[in-house]
Amino acid sequence: MTNHKNKHGDFIWYELMTSDIDGAEKFYGPLLNWTFETVPGSDVDYRIFSHDNTQIGGFLQLNEDMMAGGAKPNMTGYIAVNNVDECCADIITNGGAVLMPAWDIDGVGRTAFVTDPQGIPFYIMAPLNNDHASESFAALAPRIGHAAWNELSTTDQEGAKTFYRAIFGWVVDGDMDMGPMGKYEFWRHDFMIGAVMTKPDEMPVPNWVYYFRVVSLEKAAAIAKENGALSVGELQPIPGDEFCLHGIDPQGALFALVGQK
Repeated sequence: MTNHKNKHGDFIWYELMTSDIDGAEKFYGPLLNWTFETVPGSDVDYRIFSHDNTQIGGFLQLNEDMMAGGAKPNMTGYIAVNNVDECCADIITNGGAVLMPAWDIDGVGRTAFVTDPQGIPFYIMAPLNNDHASESFAALAPRIGHAAWNELSTTDQEGAKTFYRAIFGWVVDGDMDMGPMGKYEFWRHDFMIGAVMTKPDEMPVPNWVYYFRVVSLEKAAAIAKENGALSVGELQPIPGDEFCLHGIDPQGALFALVGQK
């Protein structure tokens, strides 16, 4: 199945920055049935991960300079834009920041590393070839091994809604009352893409959380524990008779899974 043609504001790629790329392969391979291929000719160790021969994202080996500059193991999403340079200017105007100015990736497109006004990072990218839509985020139907949900935990929920609507055109379409934690508000961009919520106290910093789909969460939790996860949370029920869980991978990056029990 091929998704619609990507448009401004769609999630199109996911990237795990890690301190041990070989260790990350050994962890996520059996967890999500991902396969890996190294990008040839790159000056950094970059490996593309796929499920059933469909590319979903990449792993980037953090080097000493990156870590000295503050980079830590973390999964980050790429959002499609029509024009990277214009979008960077809009992000600054609307209170965000540009951490790494726009640059070109040969044969791929133009990208930049940015943050929203609360300092939460993400990439923007204008792909060179938009004829074949990205299938990294399973927007139209559930797909095992693919991203299933994009969730923003922020310190300023109202400010986040204003920012992401101004930059990407996302609109709130419904919500769920979480009691003392406030509202869990669903984001739509033609289709549901995820949600925004106030950061839970137990989360160290505000962040994007990307959920990947598995067949069985109980089996996935067991695999994660067997392969060195620093922590694996309890299964939490969610709408649609499904469950989710959060964990920390062996290198310290947050991971999140969704699926049947």
